[in-house]
Amino acid sequence: QLQLVESGGGLVQPGGSLRLSCAASRFALDSYAIGWFRQAPGKEREGFLCITSSDSWMSIGDSLKGRFTISRDIAKNTVYLQMNSLKPEDTAVYYCAARWGGCSTKSNNFDSWGQGIQVTVSS
Repeated sequence: QLQLVESGGGLVQPGGSLRLSCAASRFALDSYAIGWFRQAPGKEREGFLCITSSDSWMSIGDSLKGRFTISRDIAKNTVYLQMNSLKPEDTAVYYCAARWGGCSTKSNNFDSWGQGIQVTVSS
């Protein structure tokens, strides 16, 4: 089974930045589309960015108005989520997920998920 591990979360003040990492083991990330999702308390899981195996990216949900960007480091077998201008409403558990084939707007189409990591935006 594919294994994904998120890291880089934590507490940040409003307006601050964080970079989340999604590291893969047992498979090469560049063969899969990798999506980032989040779930806030009492809300459904939502997707927002995805990067394809050919390194193009797409929005799979809320565009987040350009505050978040996704990138991939093939040598490190890691996908990153750079989050800038963070707001309290960005507080959530963030997940990365892998899908064989292209990106999808539906979380059910992703095959493997990380355990999630907490991001809290608060002063």
